Amino acid sequence: MRVVIIGATGHIGTWLAPRLSNAGHEVIGVSRGAREPYHAFTGWEKVRRIGIDRETREIDGSFGNAIASLTPDVVVDLICFDASSAMHLVDALRGRVGHFLHCGTLWVHGIPRSRPYDEAVAREPVGDYGIRKAEIERLLLEESERGFPATVLHPGHITGPGWHPINPAGNLDPSIFDHLARGIPVVLPDDGSATLQHVHAEDVAQAFELAIEQPGKSIGEVYHVAAREPVTMKTYAEQAAAWYGREAMMEFLPWDSWKAGVSERDAEITLDHMIHSPFASVEKAVTMLGFNPRFTAVEAARDAQTGFDMRIR
Repeated sequence: MRVVIIGATGHIGTWLAPRLSNAGHEVIGVSRGAREPYHAFTGWEKVRRIGIDRETREIDGSFGNAIASLTPDVVVDLICFDASSAMHLVDALRGRVGHFLHCGTLWVHGIPRSRPYDEAVAREPVGDYGIRKAEIERLLLEESERGFPATVLHPGHITGPGWHPINPAGNLDPSIFDHLARGIPVVLPDDGSATLQHVHAEDVAQAFELAIEQPGKSIGEVYHVAAREPVTMKTYAEQAAAWYGREAMMEFLPWDSWKAGVSERDAEITLDHMIHSPFASVEKAVTMLGFNPRFTAVEAARDAQTGFDMRIR
């Protein structure tokens, strides 16, 4: 099939584009043209790359037609964050594409009422990102009921080599790993029981490929895509310290005291993760699509962090 990937050089696309190319598909990677993929995997040399500035082309109304003009069988949208943007593509591709896949987020669920939770639970998103992604999901599922061939995949914390993983404190401060490696105490918010549910970008790419290859099982459906189980901040810190042959030295502070010791941005990211504390079941994707995540949450983070550890040393 001819597969167009929007956002092809990003976190997921870096793995997905060569994966589909190696599977025999004709892959067209669409991006702004400003960056290379995180890794030049075998298969990228066969990917046809096109530079299209989505934001600019949506303003003049030409982005959807630009994608449709590529005559795709399948379109994978990895960088849609607004319902109007999604609707623009749907209108342009209606009757002109066999399958449309959107990358969502576990954040559409908001604050879990029960754990684990599956795809059928009511959406109660909190925060702008989760609310907007839930609106996109609702739009695409409504359009799918009218015949538009849409699928939505909801990843956890996307993680992989080339960018810093969410750390045991629930933010992106890389010094947490340095402290764990050196036996320096790290301070975690509250009691460290908030959960994180990373997913390796390779596993997300696997799920998209499975959905593409099984349209009868994926069109009109929503799937969680994450590590099989989450990890608490405390356990994550313990396992991360073990990477370096250390025992984790941890201290715990109530939220108000903890946030006073970090940057405003770190506090904002941590609070977002603590509020959501994801524990999404991936059983539907496992059972229906054959999804088999290769990495646990901590293994995904380890694979991402290894490259930074090597640079430091």
